[in-house]
Amino acid sequence: MLRIINQHSEALIELRRICDRTHDEQILHKEATVQQVLQAVKRQGDRAVLHYTEEFDQLTLKPEELRVTGSELDAAYQQVSQELLEAIRLACGRIEAFHRQRLPKSWVQFGEPDIVLGKRYTPVDRAGLYVPGGQACYPSTVLMNAIPARVAKVPRIVMTTPPGADKSINPAVLVAAQEAGIQEIYRVGGSQAIAALAYGTETIPKVDVITGPGNIYVTLAKKLVYGTVGIDSLAGPSEVLIIADSTANPVHVAADLLAQAEHDSLAAAVLITTDAALALRVVAEVEQMLVNHPRHLLTEKAIAHYGLVIVVESLEMAAELSNEFAPEHLELQIADPWSLLEKIRHAGAIFLGKSTPEAVGDYLAGPNHTLPTSGAARYASSLSVETFMKYSSLIQYSPAALQDVAAAIDVLTVAEGLPSHGDSVRLRVQNLTDVDSNER
Repeated sequence: MLRIINQHSEALIELRRICDRTHDEQILHKEATVQQVLQAVKRQGDRAVLHYTEEFDQLTLKPEELRVTGSELDAAYQQVSQELLEAIRLACGRIEAFHRQRLPKSWVQFGEPDIVLGKRYTPVDRAGLYVPGGQACYPSTVLMNAIPARVAKVPRIVMTTPPGADKSINPAVLVAAQEAGIQEIYRVGGSQAIAALAYGTETIPKVDVITGPGNIYVTLAKKLVYGTVGIDSLAGPSEVLIIADSTANPVHVAADLLAQAEHDSLAAAVLITTDAALALRVVAEVEQMLVNHPRHLLTEKAIAHYGLVIVVESLEMAAELSNEFAPEHLELQIADPWSLLEKIRHAGAIFLGKSTPEAVGDYLAGPNHTLPTSGAARYASSLSVETFMKYSSLIQYSPAALQDVAAAIDVLTVAEGLPSHGDSVRLRVQNLTDVDSNER
């Protein structure tokens, strides 16, 4: 059952507990297991990938079965409904339109005489996308990862996803991948998939950036290979925080809380409201909706452990508590959401108004649904086209411009005890002086 808290100090303690819900003593044991998998795949390639797929997923694959075939990709279109295909295409268009607006542009400036400065953006050569699978089906995750990579013009994009018990990949996932421009797909999941993407095997290529959510083993693997490759983030269990006033509909608030809780038994669903009566009604609605919920046990566990209702005196106090939590998803179900927005400093995605449930952002609004969790919104942002790009600084000085700053550089090099740095400038300037003297 959802707990209701009225004390500010108690609310802070509970929010911090929920934020830290993945920091348990079992993590070190799991990390040791993941480290073993990474080293084995690094040394043995496909052999280790197949071994751990059999050990962890009880699936025996041959090396030639790792890559999804063209005939499987073609057949997937015959296995999805026209309605689903149209929904995927609608989502594709909206997600791509949003990310095209985020595409960074190279630039140069000619601010001072004889000096050129700038930035040159280029995509990574290869991107690896991880999509959770097995018994689950997440075509939306495919789109959210693949489309920014394609907009960034990454030359080679590959995808890994764990197969089901019959070795097949869900057709909706395969269709979404193709609609997003991905043809190279491998049926492997878990930490062995991350290892294969990080180090490369005989079949699966080594990539430069790995993105996509997964279970704790996938997350730990991404953490451990960071530095060998880039990653998007270390995604934890999902979370929503809803700020609501007396104008909010308790049925809608309850539905939104459960929409988050049904993801995972570690998912967090928090309501902060200025209306005590609304708090009671939301608790009652959640209990009623849970009765016949298809994912009852999982959802009820999440609500019991990481569900919370906080009653506060003002929306300003609600914003303060929200900033402490730094939620992945923040819904502002209040009369004037834009008036509170300037007080919100930390949130992965902000949903404004009573007609904007988080599900809109999960599927097709356009902004990415891969967001910082567990308080990371204090310093991190969503997956985007920039995730698949990097920039090089551009610097050009003319001889005269170098001469103008030579003395200052010399002072700094002396202060740092780096004489060759100073020589690299002094010799050039001296050469200019000699040339000028000879010309005269």
